[in-house]
Amino acid sequence: GREAPLYQQIAWGKQITARNATTDSILALFIREGHRFSARNVATIAHRVGRFGGHRVRRDQRLQPLAEACGRQIREFNAMELANVAWGLAKTNSLTSGSSKLALRRLRGELVTSTRRSNMANTVWAFATAGVASQALFEAIAGTAMTRVGDFNPAHGQHGLGLRDGG
Repeated sequence: GREAPLYQQIAWGKQITARNATTDSILALFIREGHRFSARNVATIAHRVGRFGGHRVRRDQRLQPLAEACGRQIREFNAMELANVAWGLAKTNSLTSGSSKLALRRLRGELVTSTRRSNMANTVWAFATAGVASQALFEAIAGTAMTRVGDFNPAHGQHGLGLRDGG
């Protein structure tokens, strides 16, 4: 499907992030209109479903189309959106080896140059939680983290290492 115009993307974005939005309403919106979502809205849905649904929605049939949409739009995500997608899919146990391989291609270059340390920490946590090992990704992140070690606080390190639930 063709991506909807900007005004519609904004309206959907407001629905996705509304205070009264539920995991069910967000996933229902995705199933109805997700084929027309911008990459930003797909990433936002993945993050919100992970944040509010987490392990409770792991068996929801609607997660598979969401994970597939994330895979299709992987080249369109910026660093923050990539981190949000990885984190959200990991929280719902939907970060599969297939989707993670696609993400890894983008993450190595995009994420390690991101100025937001939370993007790096959230992504490391997501891949570690999902049990996805990528020597190349972790070496790239380790190299970048070493040059920016002064930018991190203990919460980033604990979250990135999976030592606490970043909820």
